[in-house]
Amino acid sequence: MQYMLLIYENFDGLKRYTEDERKRVLADGLRMHQEWTQAMVKAGQFRASGGLGMPSTATTVRVKDGKTMTTDGPFAETKEQIGGYYILECKDLDEALAAAKKCPSLSWGGTVEVRPVDHGPHA
Repeated sequence: MQYMLLIYENFDGLKRYTEDERKRVLADGLRMHQEWTQAMVKAGQFRASGGLGMPSTATTVRVKDGKTMTTDGPFAETKEQIGGYYILECKDLDEALAAAKKCPSLSWGGTVEVRPVDHGPHA
């Protein structure tokens, strides 16, 4: 069964760093995610992953009163925004949760949401 791991980050936390520190922190985070990804590849779980642009680059589309509207920025007004995702092949939720608990983003305050991928008729 496939599970999607949605990785939420608090991007405002990056504001406390200088530009050079921010580059180092992001490079370290990328390296840790690459290592984590390779571990899942070796375990045969990895199916796909991707990072997303900063929340400030988002455009949200919605319909209100029958009119389609676009808005700059993410839909949710929260401190945490989705920063990336992984799709894993796992035998069950416990195996998916075990993988999620190793996500490097958790070490700097991120959150990982785990959901089964629905391959229903709309897929």
